[in-house]
Amino acid sequence: MAKTTPLGPLVRPGTVVEFMHGDQPQLAWVLEESSGKLRLLTINKREMKLPAARLLPWHGPVLSADASRQDIQNILNERQEARGEIQAGLNVMELWDLAQGELESAPLTWFADLLWEEWDEDRLAALGRAMLQAKTHFKFRPPVFEIWPAEKVEQKLRQQAEEKEREAITGAGQTLLKDLWAAHGQGRRPNLPDLDPELAKGLARILRGKVGENLDENDRKIWTAISKGLPDVPHLALLLAQTWGVLPMHHNYHLDEADYAWGDEWSQSFINEIEEIENRFFNQAETPEIEDLVSIDGSTTRDIDDAFRIEKRGAGYKLSIVLARPEAHWTFGSPLDRAVLHRATSLYLPEGTSHMMPERLGTGQYSLLQGEARPALVADFFLAADGALDKVEPRTAWVRVKANTTYEDADRAIRERTDESLMLAHDLATHLLERRLASGACVIRKPEPIVTLTGSGAQTSVDIELKTPSPRSELVISEFMILANSGLALWAKDNGVPLLHRTQDIALPPEAAGIFTEPAEILRSVKLLLPPTLETAPKRHAALGVAAYAPITSPLRRYTDFINMAQVSAFLASGEPRLDREELDQLITHLNMRIQSVSTVQRFRPRYWKLVYLAKRRREFQPAVLVDEAGPMATLAMPHLQVNVRAPRKMLGDKLYPGQRFQISFSRIDPLTNEIRLSEALEE
Repeated sequence: MAKTTPLGPLVRPGTVVEFMHGDQPQLAWVLEESSGKLRLLTINKREMKLPAARLLPWHGPVLSADASRQDIQNILNERQEARGEIQAGLNVMELWDLAQGELESAPLTWFADLLWEEWDEDRLAALGRAMLQAKTHFKFRPPVFEIWPAEKVEQKLRQQAEEKEREAITGAGQTLLKDLWAAHGQGRRPNLPDLDPELAKGLARILRGKVGENLDENDRKIWTAISKGLPDVPHLALLLAQTWGVLPMHHNYHLDEADYAWGDEWSQSFINEIEEIENRFFNQAETPEIEDLVSIDGSTTRDIDDAFRIEKRGAGYKLSIVLARPEAHWTFGSPLDRAVLHRATSLYLPEGTSHMMPERLGTGQYSLLQGEARPALVADFFLAADGALDKVEPRTAWVRVKANTTYEDADRAIRERTDESLMLAHDLATHLLERRLASGACVIRKPEPIVTLTGSGAQTSVDIELKTPSPRSELVISEFMILANSGLALWAKDNGVPLLHRTQDIALPPEAAGIFTEPAEILRSVKLLLPPTLETAPKRHAALGVAAYAPITSPLRRYTDFINMAQVSAFLASGEPRLDREELDQLITHLNMRIQSVSTVQRFRPRYWKLVYLAKRRREFQPAVLVDEAGPMATLAMPHLQVNVRAPRKMLGDKLYPGQRFQISFSRIDPLTNEIRLSEALEE
């Protein structure tokens, strides 16, 4: 007697059935049935045994059990062809649209009733087959089909697309990357295979993502697969991308790792917000209160965020330091604000400058350009004849700078005594420096090499020359900025205004204080210092010799200064700071991370170009000074390049001492891996 399967109707000999085999429905004929166990003849002419529970929930037609093997084969072939034609004409996506949201699951017959007024075994089986293939929309849980919700379908379609892309890119990528690596090793142009444009685009994306170490999980899997078998060398993805031409020679991968957009194109995404800020600027503009101001900057500086005026006040001084206020019409928490926070600071590299602020605002609307009315923070410092600070009185006002002058012109005016105001500023700066030194300040003065690039890509050439110092005007600006940052920090402390402080609350030995110019002295002094930390508590900054230091003088260039400017301005306007200390503490974590990431670019990129310069001249002797002879490896400084190198002590001789001078040449220099090896060192 025939048994009832768990999936539905009676199954007896002569019944056409289907079961899953190799992830596909397999057509078969029931030859025998016994206690739920079947003997089948498949469409592939194979006999097999199968539990009835494994059958798919569509059976039939039921024909003669006495049919010959040839008749059975003919019937199965006819059913296979008929069901294939029906399946080809089905659109189960439309069926899902009808069913989705109505119920969570249903038997196959429920879906068949949606499509046809009448249906037979072939239509039912064809529909079942189609729904089994639509794994992104349905899930077969015998005896019913679950209907995935829209969110699940979207997720599965995305996963399916990623898997399809991963398979295609992996297949093409393995061959491409091997060819690229071979071409790189042989120093030749690669013989590129013909790639589908979308595949090429995907591979280029993965290479760029690996260069910046910002691949998502899917792309990481692809990279692991396509790079299998290639050597584990530093910057492999960058070398491959450059060989392919996806990235140029000398590509600045530090920017990718920092997720920092070079230039100003990034700001175009925020053009509406920028225009709103500009409109508020013009609608709220006021008549300038102060106009006899001067700024001192480099000749190419466009983001001018400080200016000053000075006058004698009895035996002492009144110094007014004016700072740009780019936050005057700002919306904190907006998309533009989050983007500027992410940038954290402007970058000044041999390639050029990339500003923290959109250039329309940072080098235009809020830059203290001469002859233009600007919103500003005016801090009046009242100082004694010896530079001692009596009091600070900050306020907000609109100002107009009389002159943007350069370090060179200002230095000449002080040296030749042609500008009384600048001479007075230099006198005060001298007193300020003396007071800081008396408080234990460690002042380091060293040559400043200027790296100049010409050309692009592989044709880039590098020149380096030392900047001509402007010691008098540089002293004025450095001391006035330290005064502004430390003086306003103390004012904020007295008035309960929380700020972001740079602190270095350490005890320094007496020998750490002073002005250091010799390379060995500089290194010895730096070893005594610890990096300053960013915190909300006002504490001593030992190296600067000040009781507190809150950076606020560069709000166009640094987000810490931008935040501090907003804190002071808000307090002056309402008696309350914008953020309390707890909110500032929460900000510090993210801000520290971004500052560290972006600062890496500023620290390492100029060194890269200096090594490119040296690599072209590695056989030429360069002057160097021994600055540290401790341990098996000695350290040599090249002051004209501001590059330190290490060498085995035995290469330098038996008697070594700090300050010893050598002429050195190199056996290997790799700017990309920051590798530099000496080949020869001759004592002068």
